[in-house]
Amino acid sequence: MRVYLDFEKPIEEIELRIEEYGQGEKENDPELSSLEKSALKLKKDIYSNLTSWQKCQTARHPDRPYTMDYIKRIANDFIELHGDRRYADDPSIIGGLASVEEESLMIVGHQKGRSTKERIHRNFGQPHPEGYRKAMRLMKMAERFQLPVVTLIDTPGAFPGVGAEERGQSEAIATNLMELFSLKVPVISIVIGEGGSGGALALSVADRIYMLEHSVYSIISPEGCAAILWKKSNDNLTQNEFSKAATALKLTANDLMEFKIIDGIIEEPLGGAHRNPDEMASAIKTCILETLKELKTIDISELPSKRMEKFRGIGVFSETK
Repeated sequence: MRVYLDFEKPIEEIELRIEEYGQGEKENDPELSSLEKSALKLKKDIYSNLTSWQKCQTARHPDRPYTMDYIKRIANDFIELHGDRRYADDPSIIGGLASVEEESLMIVGHQKGRSTKERIHRNFGQPHPEGYRKAMRLMKMAERFQLPVVTLIDTPGAFPGVGAEERGQSEAIATNLMELFSLKVPVISIVIGEGGSGGALALSVADRIYMLEHSVYSIISPEGCAAILWKKSNDNLTQNEFSKAATALKLTANDLMEFKIIDGIIEEPLGGAHRNPDEMASAIKTCILETLKELKTIDISELPSKRMEKFRGIGVFSETK
């Protein structure tokens, strides 16, 4: 059953009426045609004017495709690799060898769960330190065999539990940041849903960073930001306060493109990626292949310095009198 967000309720009403007509097999009915046109116009109107908070809700949509959904659609074959060779395997990060068209590469990404059981198993997409160490092990393997790395970002953040901290959560993230800057293979990162805090940054030090149109990328969630600003618990915060925090955070793809933090925006199907996962996967695949073609024109030895230069240029400002 399709899930509708609060701001999609007008769309839900029309689509439910369209489904009723479909059950009656009135495909050529003028009223059905009118309803379909109205639904299309309504979706265009709503999705062309989403607020930052609504974009955040879309990025978290329960039907939104996750990393494995995209891998199944864009890769000819995929061999998942497990474990960090130190402690355990972390299911919240998946990765492995894949072939996309004629390209062999290493894909690493966050994985949320769909059902309650899977969400618990995947820890809601919040990695432990062994997840980041697994990711780095796979990326170093890719460097050894001269394979490009593609990372798919979709996490509310790194897991903040006591066990994760005891096993070196901050150290694992810091190590990934350091190692990614020196990795001598092309690295492409795509934010496919939520890009939250250091949990996202640990996989997104890349030569090229892209965001899906309705994804978000931020140092803190709107809820966390609102709790700090208004000194309230989440239960006592209002939707208006969440919305104000989301707007202030400048977390949308358009915001980050304007600040030159990302390199491009991948357009989503009308109504969001969950409306047409196949179309969305095709757009991601095209982006990966075109970007790899571009990055292959750069000498491998120059990639780390160019990557460093790219990130050093973020946030540069000059004072004026």
